[in-house]
Amino acid sequence: MNIKDAYIGSAVQGKVYTCFVPESTTLPFMVMPDAINALLILEATPAKNLTQVVYNIGAFSVSAKDFYEMIKKAFPIAEVNFKPDPLHKKIVDSWPADLDDPLARKEWGWSHEFDSKRAFDEYSIPAVKQRYGK
Repeated sequence: MNIKDAYIGSAVQGKVYTCFVPESTTLPFMVMPDAINALLILEATPAKNLTQVVYNIGAFSVSAKDFYEMIKKAFPIAEVNFKPDPLHKKIVDSWPADLDDPLARKEWGWSHEFDSKRAFDEYSIPAVKQRYGK
């Protein structure tokens, strides 16, 4: 189970989730359909069009507070306590808040289909509801 599932899963089950980062912490996210699509597009791109072997790809970034607000809309009983843990916060603070992907967009036409609203409304929330029978 990943952090997103624990976070949303707790909301579905009416459990309080303790978030180990501050509300302002912002991280990049991507849903699996976009990740798979990126791999398929990259694989289909002729090698002559590529200038490197590793590319950043991005979709959207959300803060922990924004994440909670989206969950709260779908699961009004959701409750999150923000209690930053210094060790986890230090790790998360070393990650980028967003990804720089213009080279992937230029060289092989990368473009995400899911923004944060669509990712939650059409992918994450339905998947969690199905998993927990809600």
